[in-house]
Amino acid sequence: MSKTSSEQNKALVLEAFDTLFNKRDYEAAVGYWSGNYIQHSAHIEPGREGLFNLVRSIPGTLRYEHGLILAEGDYVIVHGRFSGIGRPAAWIAADVVRIEDGKLAEHWDVLQDEATQAESKSGLPMFGNRFPA
Repeated sequence: MSKTSSEQNKALVLEAFDTLFNKRDYEAAVGYWSGNYIQHSAHIEPGREGLFNLVRSIPGTLRYEHGLILAEGDYVIVHGRFSGIGRPAAWIAADVVRIEDGKLAEHWDVLQDEATQAESKSGLPMFGNRFPA
């Protein structure tokens, strides 16, 4: 059973993501990710170092923005946008994170290129209330 609240877990994930992706403070980020971190993403090498190495390889313009965030017990799901990743389109992500002992212990993601208004069959943006510029 979880010893932390869903609200604490959501705050932990947002702080961790901001520290690594936006601030690119790898030394501080070590405090958020478990040394036994399990990575299920098809885009990221295993473990905490796999994730950190991926972020190191992305140009300095990397930016993470979060939107909807949900938590139940030790699991957090956050809907977000990764921009400045060196690709033609930003990635819209649904990241699922499991928390253990106050650290990010396991991760799954679903990634999709962000659609422009011309590409969106629904006519609605994939993230936020505006299409990318």
